[in-house]
Formats: sequence, C-alpha cells, structure tokens
Amino acid sequence: MKRNEIWRSYGTDYKDMTKRLLARAGMDELLPSVSARIAIKPNLVTPSPAVFGATTHPEIVAGIIEFLKEHGFENIVIAEGSWVGDPTSEAFEYCGYNSLAAQYGVRLLDTQKESGIEADAHGETLSVCACVEDWDYLINVPVLKGHCQTHITCALKNMKGLIPNTEKRRYHRMGLHRPIALLNTVIRPDFIVIDHICGDLSFEEGGNPVTRNCIMAAVDPVLVDAYVCSLLHYETADVPYIGLASEYGCGSCDLSSLRLITCEGEPYEDLPEGTLDVSYAVDDADSCSACYGVLIPALERLKEEGLLDRLPAPIAIGQGHRGKTGALGVGECTSGFDICIQGCPPDEEDIYQTLRALALRS
Repeated sequence: MKRNEIWRSYGTDYKDMTKRLLARAGMDELLPSVSARIAIKPNLVTPSPAVFGATTHPEIVAGIIEFLKEHGFENIVIAEGSWVGDPTSEAFEYCGYNSLAAQYGVRLLDTQKESGIEADAHGETLSVCACVEDWDYLINVPVLKGHCQTHITCALKNMKGLIPNTEKRRYHRMGLHRPIALLNTVIRPDFIVIDHICGDLSFEEGGNPVTRNCIMAAVDPVLVDAYVCSLLHYETADVPYIGLASEYGCGSCDLSSLRLITCEGEPYEDLPEGTLDVSYAVDDADSCSACYGVLIPALERLKEEGLLDRLPAPIAIGQGHRGKTGALGVGECTSGFDICIQGCPPDEEDIYQTLRALALRS
C-alpha cells in the first residue's frame, strides 16, 4: 500500500470483509516481526452499540485480530479511553469488546487508568498515556462520522483516546485543533482501518446512523481526514487540525494525489449533509466534547418542535465561562449563571426539559 492510496470494500460480512480488505491492501507486507507488540485503537467514545453510529464495530476488530493471528502475531492489545464522563469499562461491555477479548485471548487496556508521560511536540509539552511506549505497531480503527465541534472526526482525532482525561480537558482550552495536530506528531499510527459502516454524520455520540456498509484501509491519517471532509461536504480548511497536521509532517492533505481503490462491492453515492444546525444558539467557550455532545441533541429536539428560537438567551457552555455570570448556562463550568443545568457532563434529558420549559414560558 502506498501513502496516497485508500482501499475500500462494501458489504455486510464485516469480519471477513475486513480480512479480505487487509489482504488486498497488502497489510502483511507492512507488519513488523511476529514478536512485535501490536495495539489496536478503536473508537469507543461512549457505551453505545456500533449500530447507533458512534463506535467501532467489533466485527472489524475481530477481522483484524484474525488476520494478525493468521500471520503469527499473538501479543495483541485493544486500547481505548472513552470521553470524559463515561467509564471505558462500560463501553468495553456494551460495545461487545469484553466478549471479543475473551474469544480471541487478547487484552483490553483502559487508557483512562493509565498514567501520563510528557512528550515534546514542536516545542509544546503534551501528556500521553504511558502505554504508547509499550507498542511496536499501532492500528488505528476510527469511525467515519460528524462532530459537533470540529465538523468531522476520523483518523487524526481518534488518537485522543490515548491521552489522560485531564489532558482531554486541556485540549479544549487550547482550542482543540492545534493540540490534535500536535498529538499526531507524537503518536503515529502504522495502519488505519476506517469503520464507514453507519457513522452518524452530525456528532460523535451517535443516534442518527447513515448506513454505507463500507470499510476502508490506509496509512496516511491526514489524507484520510481530508477525504472524509470531501465526503461530508466540507473543505479541508473547515477542519483546521488537518492542515496543521500536514504542516507538522503527519501526512498529506492533497486530495489531487489520492488514489481510491475499490476491492469489492459497489460504492454508494455521496453522503447527505448533517442534520439541523443549532450552533447559533450556543455561546461555546472551550467546552469538552462530552458536555457539548449532550447539549446538541437536546437543542435539535427543541428545533424540531419550533422552540429553539424562543429561548430567552444564548446557552453558555464550556471552561471559558468558569467564574463568570450570565443568564443561561449548561454544565458545572457555568455554575455562576442565573440558570445553570448542572453536571459534568449534564444529562441530556435534563437539558431538554429545562430548556423546553424556559422556551414555553417566554
């Protein structure tokens, strides 16, 4: 496989389709010696079954494990840390990874429990999970989906599961895009298998899956994310961390050099655009994804009911509002506001019911 290639297959036998894709793409030629320590990094952002459009299908990971074992690899770990507010252990259970690990005799590693080590990234000090030093080969298995703050999330952003929770919060204070790009100079996946089976096109928690039954393989995470932008109707410039990652030497975002290779099945037509835009009602100041992620579906419900525009004030959210006052806020960071829907993150139903009552009274 060359760096300007993305291989893709379409079908519904996800495990075997993954194995065939890896064979056709020549993954075996890129693998290290059989004594190597292999890490597989899925996206298990929240305890949500893959059919909801947020998490990596376990069948894809099963296909990767079988492919590796058939080539003599035994030292395999599945490593992930869910977003702040959700325990990874619940995601492992609800997403089918406990049974997967037991079936194949591989270890599950909860990176939320890992200590952090400092790493230099172009002069910026980042903290990454200590376990990354234990691996010889990293396979990144992201979900192709939308994101409520960065428009898209796929290969580059999936590396955030390999940093401590405190660092995840700091990334939002840093503006999110630059630290994501810098992180990929420190943690570099060796191979990427993209779950494009039924990702949610609007935000990372899922709930509105769009079925495409596609699995892709690549080695350049920057090229992958640039291609995802084109699929989701964005320009690469709309997602600044992609261009920054390219500048930092993580890959190329030049789609004119992209070579798409279809192994099996027939490609679908372009993806539809994401769902309702409700960001205009939000005063976001460095919010964490978990908090913003529960706000958006609540606002979409209000929008569908014609109530969103009746709210008495913009909804403040995020770490930038700490210590400040205002009319209406969501999350503990806005505890000084006149009305604050508490939680870190708060409950989606609490947000919806509170905002709905306010809208109906206005």
